[in-house]
Amino acid sequence: MAMRFAHRMEEIRASEIREILKLTEKPGVISFAGGLPAAETFPVAEIGQLSQEILAREGSRALQYSATEGFAPLRRAIAERMNRTRGTAVDADEILITSGSQQGLDMSGKLFLDEGDTVLCESPTYLGAIGAFRPFGPRFVEVPTDDDGMITAELDARLTRHGPVKLIYAIPDFQNPSGRSWSAQRRCEFMEVVARHEVPVIEDAPYAEVRFEKHGLPALKSIDPMSQVIYLGTFSKVFCPGLRIAWIAADPELLRKYVLIKQGTDLHTSTLSQQQVHAYIERFDLDANIARIRETYRRRRDVMLAAMDRSFPPGVRYTRPRGGLFLWVELPEAADARELLERCLEHDVAFVPGGSFFPNGGHENTLRLNFSAMPPERIEEGIERLAQVMKSFLKG
Repeated sequence: MAMRFAHRMEEIRASEIREILKLTEKPGVISFAGGLPAAETFPVAEIGQLSQEILAREGSRALQYSATEGFAPLRRAIAERMNRTRGTAVDADEILITSGSQQGLDMSGKLFLDEGDTVLCESPTYLGAIGAFRPFGPRFVEVPTDDDGMITAELDARLTRHGPVKLIYAIPDFQNPSGRSWSAQRRCEFMEVVARHEVPVIEDAPYAEVRFEKHGLPALKSIDPMSQVIYLGTFSKVFCPGLRIAWIAADPELLRKYVLIKQGTDLHTSTLSQQQVHAYIERFDLDANIARIRETYRRRRDVMLAAMDRSFPPGVRYTRPRGGLFLWVELPEAADARELLERCLEHDVAFVPGGSFFPNGGHENTLRLNFSAMPPERIEEGIERLAQVMKSFLKG
């Protein structure tokens, strides 16, 4: 039978990261390709204990349908935590629980984007956001980015030239893929510009608490007097990604529109998973667990950077992230990271070529490395393999 699909299916493409991960499943491959948290940081025993207690206490209620907005005690706990750790002033009525922050991106596309609308984003930006927005047919305009974040003058110029812009998407904290984090001054300048242009902002903050320095920087939402910022948070990088518990924080009127969209998407996020996360926050020390994650990833970042400093050839540049899960590598301009990956896979080491993180193409001389998933000794071995292949590759 000949089937006729929606035109948007032409814009839906396989995730390059997922396709590469298939190639890394054979034994012996050292993969820097995924964005996987370290599995040894998951509180397996505690989750098992809490699950038994929840089912004994709540019974079938923990397995029943629940409110679209989410489990009320968890929404209150998230609001309290955001206000304490990110400097915001939100309450539970401004929180909607989602099935992962990827769902928040998809629903944002449904809410804001029509075909031909303009989305501004960092250059590079998160591949998952490109994939979530592209089916709605927008035009992506990339804003040049340096070590302090979006370059404000370039942002202002693009908002003027390409206006009216429908949406700005940004990852101010330890960005995926670059690992960069916006400075406090750049955050303030950014909010001044977007306030003048009255454009909504998606602040994607999955890595904000995975910082390696003592103090974090304010969320854009904490310096948002006009309620333009829609904040996406998640427990995936600081707790357990498989539970798929994340949230949107937004102005109540805007949040009601998200609720309507979610009702048509999945009705609500897993009741049991929400109760598991809330019970952990109530019974155990989430801050202590995050501190362990930070120390684990800081040590792995240090090992990776030290190995790169020792072995990478001249002319290769890379970021030195102060948090998160990733760092970014730039090869000499004529090099093609996709060709480099093919050779690296022959030596059982993998990464993600950087071209896919640019919605308008180009920049094929870049690549992303993940340092969270591999133990230190495997990181050292993998970087040495990568460096040896890279030296041969760049010599031609």
